[in-house]
Amino acid sequence: MLRRFGSLLLSTSGVRWGRAAPLCSQAAPLTSLQAPSEPPTSAGFSDELLGKLADGELLHAECLIGGERVSTVGSRNPAEVYNPATGTTIGAVSQAGNAEALAAIAAADSMFPIWKAIPAADRAKILRRWHDLIIDATEDLATIITMECGKPLLESKAEVANGAASVGWMAEECRRIAGSVLEPGSRDRKMLTVKEAVGVVAAITPWNFPLSMPARKIATALAAGCTVVLKPSELAPLSAAALGELATRAGLPSGCLNILFGEGEDIGNELFAADAVRKLSFTGSVKVGKLLAEKAAHSIKRVTLELGGNAPFIVFEDADIERAARDAVRSALRNAGQTCICANRIFVQDSLYDSFVESLSEFTRAIRIGNGLDKTVHMGPLISPERLDRVDEMVIDAVSKGALTTTGGQRAKIPGLDNGNFYEPTVLRDASIDMRCFREENFGPIIPVFKFKTEDEAILLANKTEYGLASYFYTSDLARAWRVSRALEYGLVGVNEVAITSEAAPFGGVKQSGIGREHGREGIEEYLETKYVCMGLGYSDRGFSTLRKTEEEEMD
Repeated sequence: MLRRFGSLLLSTSGVRWGRAAPLCSQAAPLTSLQAPSEPPTSAGFSDELLGKLADGELLHAECLIGGERVSTVGSRNPAEVYNPATGTTIGAVSQAGNAEALAAIAAADSMFPIWKAIPAADRAKILRRWHDLIIDATEDLATIITMECGKPLLESKAEVANGAASVGWMAEECRRIAGSVLEPGSRDRKMLTVKEAVGVVAAITPWNFPLSMPARKIATALAAGCTVVLKPSELAPLSAAALGELATRAGLPSGCLNILFGEGEDIGNELFAADAVRKLSFTGSVKVGKLLAEKAAHSIKRVTLELGGNAPFIVFEDADIERAARDAVRSALRNAGQTCICANRIFVQDSLYDSFVESLSEFTRAIRIGNGLDKTVHMGPLISPERLDRVDEMVIDAVSKGALTTTGGQRAKIPGLDNGNFYEPTVLRDASIDMRCFREENFGPIIPVFKFKTEDEAILLANKTEYGLASYFYTSDLARAWRVSRALEYGLVGVNEVAITSEAAPFGGVKQSGIGREHGREGIEEYLETKYVCMGLGYSDRGFSTLRKTEEEEMD
């Protein structure tokens, strides 16, 4: 049986809103933007959320710009944040526009030369304090994650641990930034390379990992000596707000981290137009990633793109069927299938197809769905009604083309949660390549099972996609394990394992799943420039003096 997790949902009540402040109508320096006249409070969040937090001061409804909490809701309505399990509003945050974006960029740009000059050991101390504060706040942070994006509480706690691990890793990695000494072609010079921070980084993060994704990008940039302007998803901005508060408590200097809430267009336009912004780090869809890469190209900004996936999960005839079925469910239904590395397409060798589908269906039927705060729940809701509609459409498409549902296949009705975005975990047998669930990233609790005969066919089917992020396969044949690992066109390969990510290992895709890597030794390199220095040693003052004396004698 799968592990049970979560904590009991309490009753909801009204929302307490903070006082609106005028929105700046044009670009303005930081000092002209209106900051709260009183110390930051938790105003702007519902009792449903605040009643579950030990430290309500983690939450801020205002943008963080140059160390100040900036309200921007004058002519813009605050952006409401919903609990996808209940459909209730749990808070609202200020929406930044052009003026706030320009102020955030200016704050980051002015702080950049100061921050990059701080010794790596001192930057590491701040990051380590931030790491420790994140760990100490695990319970509250996990509650915030669950309430704004729906995942079970145990998954949220794992996300907090992963986010903290990213910060801890980069606290050490920044000490290991090193250039090189090159062997010159002649003895009258020295040649070396040095590593320098890129500059101001624009980071744009998704809703499905509202804490670990921002933590990963921010920590890497800060470790390298860069400053950051973060734009978290408007669907789940509260975890990023809490991270910003903890970074401030850790002693991060004002202006090193700036956080802008709101929809992306106005903010994005300023980020891409600003010469001060030298790098973009984006996690999201392929469609949006392409648009952002095109915009970044106009000013030759460096980009790291972690885009979509359509992960294959291959089960060979020599695999442990029960283990493979269990892990397929673990991967496919993580966060209700809403991660870019979820197993999307299950390929099973024909000789064990029926027995595998039976085992897979049994594990899937054991999944209990509901509010992620309920300790007995294994899977939470989808993020939005629109996502619910899309999953429904994909299942209908598959069934219309011959797939059979062995379990699930419809929207779930959860007592007391009529407004939640729930869908039953669904296994589709007899899936075929003409179905949308083969071509498209599911991003939902759908487990389509395809059949193959040979190893070559499995590899062909697995690679038949424009995506190339994560892949998995199960076998007991060591030679096959190595052979298939090399043949799969993916940035990540899991062999008899689905829990494959680590702060110590590079994360990123190939093909249209992205550019660059995060985490590992490779991750920090994305935020560093390599400068080559050649020092001529044959032109000492003495040498110049001798030359000048000879010239003077010749003139006489």
